[in-house]
Amino acid sequence: MRKIMKVQIEGVLENQSLARAISAAYAGEADPTMEEIIEIKTAVSEAFSNACIHGYKECTGDVYMEFGFIGRDTLMIKISDKGVGIENIALAMEPLFTTDKGHNRSGMGFTVMESFMDRIKVDSKVGEGTTVTLIKKLDTYYDI
Repeated sequence: MRKIMKVQIEGVLENQSLARAISAAYAGEADPTMEEIIEIKTAVSEAFSNACIHGYKECTGDVYMEFGFIGRDTLMIKISDKGVGIENIALAMEPLFTTDKGHNRSGMGFTVMESFMDRIKVDSKVGEGTTVTLIKKLDTYYDI
């Protein structure tokens, strides 16, 4: 992996657009298609909002983002929080499952991420936080 970039953002929903913009700017180094940029921004948006809403419950902690290229054509983005963690990852990834039932959440965050990324991986420890790793193979490639 080359040119790793790490970013720490206050985990408030108002910063969701900043997380999206940073991800688009980083991915832009590989000259992705507009469709790929939209897919990346959407998946990052979902992961960031999950960290704020579910990771911290009250949006009271930082969200950590790490970017890198795996090879010449594959983008890796990790989005982490140091919040409550996920007790049952398989259940959390089921469509329509949400722990935030009082605020009209759809429970489709992981489903959206899976639909736009080639692979997602979720690592979590209760009481320590969650890391969502997004992997996207681009039609173009990062020029070394």
